[in-house]
Amino acid sequence: MTHPGHQEQQEPDDSAAGYRVTFPRMFAPPQRQVARRLAMALGVLLLTVLIVYLDRAGYKDSADDEPLSLLDSAYYATVTLSTTGYGDVVPQSDSARLTNIFVITPLRVLFLIILVGTTLEVLTERTREQIRLARWRKQMRDHTVIVGFGTKGRSAAATLIGRGVPKERIVVVDPSRKVTEAANAEGFTAVVGDGTRSTVLISAEAQRAREIVIAAQRDDTAVLATLTARQLNKAARIVVAVREEENVPLLRQSGATAVVTTSSAAGRILGMSMLSPSAGEVMEDLITYGSGLDLMERTVTKAEAGKSPRACEDLVIAVLRGHRLLRYDEPDAAVLEPTDRVITVRRSSAEPTRRNGDQQTR
Repeated sequence: MTHPGHQEQQEPDDSAAGYRVTFPRMFAPPQRQVARRLAMALGVLLLTVLIVYLDRAGYKDSADDEPLSLLDSAYYATVTLSTTGYGDVVPQSDSARLTNIFVITPLRVLFLIILVGTTLEVLTERTREQIRLARWRKQMRDHTVIVGFGTKGRSAAATLIGRGVPKERIVVVDPSRKVTEAANAEGFTAVVGDGTRSTVLISAEAQRAREIVIAAQRDDTAVLATLTARQLNKAARIVVAVREEENVPLLRQSGATAVVTTSSAAGRILGMSMLSPSAGEVMEDLITYGSGLDLMERTVTKAEAGKSPRACEDLVIAVLRGHRLLRYDEPDAAVLEPTDRVITVRRSSAEPTRRNGDQQTR
């Protein structure tokens, strides 16, 4: 979502210290390409040396009347492929000259192509990244930014992908270069930098994001990241994970749409599992996407409007009416309205559900 108040913001400089946007590698890195091409050039050189050495009787060395040695063959191959051509070793027989015309010359051209291609690849790598970055910035709208790619951030990304969100619509922000490289390897665009800094979040296009997930390791970092994100984007849904429940009011005041207390949530599931292992297993199933039962949020269909939540095909456990969240057994939720959204429990589908306005995670 584009906000008029942020249209005139200056595009961040990716080369500035403190952050950098990195993309999933669809090709080998420049170092590997250079190494591969050098290996190819060496292979061409060795092949040329072998060809010349096998036909050494057809070559003449102006400084020596003896047949070419292996060293002489390597010397001739090197000066020939590099187009230096001192002329001290020359093909003398017809077979050697034909070999030079139809074999050595194509190998020389191939050798030069490999070297020139390697040079151009190294010189254009930075330009290509800049072009890709500019194109990416123009395309990123209504995406999801995940600040912190530890266990919580990875789980959030996995859930989003399971619900049909493409990896291209998820941007990871993390201060660790190793973590962002791992995110790149998994197919995510990543920003190396501190998620509490506005410049870093701007480089992730957070001001145009639809959702921002903050899964920092520390609660104070989560608070600062929430404040920064809300300042940049007034309309985005910001979901924050914290360790201590006492920080929940502060995060809500900071602009968080929803706050998940990881320690309390884990403790509740532990207590439930202790009192009723089966109930704990069902709860774990509900919050784990793709196995058994899933919690889903969707709009009310035309056929369901005007009916009781119990009449729905899925098991309805809550009704979202405007900004009010109603339990299924509350009197106000007795009859579904066309504009309502319902929270349902349904069996997991083998294929991921496409995320749209009618169905998404809650």
